[in-house]
Amino acid sequence: MNKPAAGAAHAREESESAFDFDPDVYRTLLESTLAIPWRIDWATMTFAYIGPQIEPLLGWPQDSWKTVDDWAARIHEEDRQRVVDFCVSQSMAGVDHEADYRALTRDNGYVWIRDVVHVVRDEKGEVESLVGFMFDITERKKSEQELLDMQRRLEALSFEDGLTGAANRRLFDRQLKTEWKAACRYGTTLSAILIDLDHFKQFNDRYGHIAGDECLIRVAAALGKAGRRPRDVIARFGGEEFVILLPETDAEAALYLAERCREVIGELQIPHESSPCGSMVTASIGVGTTTPTIEASAREFLTGVDRLLYAAKQAGRDRIVSDTI
Repeated sequence: MNKPAAGAAHAREESESAFDFDPDVYRTLLESTLAIPWRIDWATMTFAYIGPQIEPLLGWPQDSWKTVDDWAARIHEEDRQRVVDFCVSQSMAGVDHEADYRALTRDNGYVWIRDVVHVVRDEKGEVESLVGFMFDITERKKSEQELLDMQRRLEALSFEDGLTGAANRRLFDRQLKTEWKAACRYGTTLSAILIDLDHFKQFNDRYGHIAGDECLIRVAAALGKAGRRPRDVIARFGGEEFVILLPETDAEAALYLAERCREVIGELQIPHESSPCGSMVTASIGVGTTTPTIEASAREFLTGVDRLLYAAKQAGRDRIVSDTI
């Protein structure tokens, strides 16, 4: 009954003996990996060892890594303070950790490094040394950045009108809510301009939808050049309608911009021979200004601006109607 157990014990002893390598074998294994092994003596803050792989990767000779100051000095200045503070605090607390940073190369370039750190304690539980591996994660970081850039592009596209390149209704609605809350908080004014191209159905019927699309593209570009500040939003509201959101803008300034919008549309000189308003594309415009309160709503405000646009149409089109709401 005891023979199998004795055999297992013998096999275990042979296995343990097989892995009882001398230091040279361990070093050969470490130095044959792509990861860069290192060891720092905690008391002196000096490198007891760093793998020779460091020189092909960063260009710095193996024997130039003497103290932690050499390590810190070779971290990109934008990452240095954050990484040094984090690694020092974690090491002092005796916590294993890892950090990603840009390591400077000898030829003034940089490589993305992931440093994985293990804290070694002595018999008293005091920190004795730090051991770890440096991994080259440059390609991984490039992939992560490409994914991040793609996400940003997709997000931008999700807020962009596919035809004109102006903001879409989704972005406008989001910004309207944001600016409404800000205006309520600070007691500032908010204005909006609704622009509708006159008799656009007749334009499409006469010139075709391709020409209609080109007209909308040109109008959107012209409105974008009419004058805007960073927080202003110019969006396609739907069909042949555009809307401009103007935070912290009083009625006089909003009316001035509306007049400028009407001018730039006229300056395009886009033929519209089927329009009762003239031979060129024109626009009817409603302009509303309010001082938002928590008792009112952004939707009510926008409805009021829409009524002003309707009034401009009822009055004969190709004109501006403005009011304080």
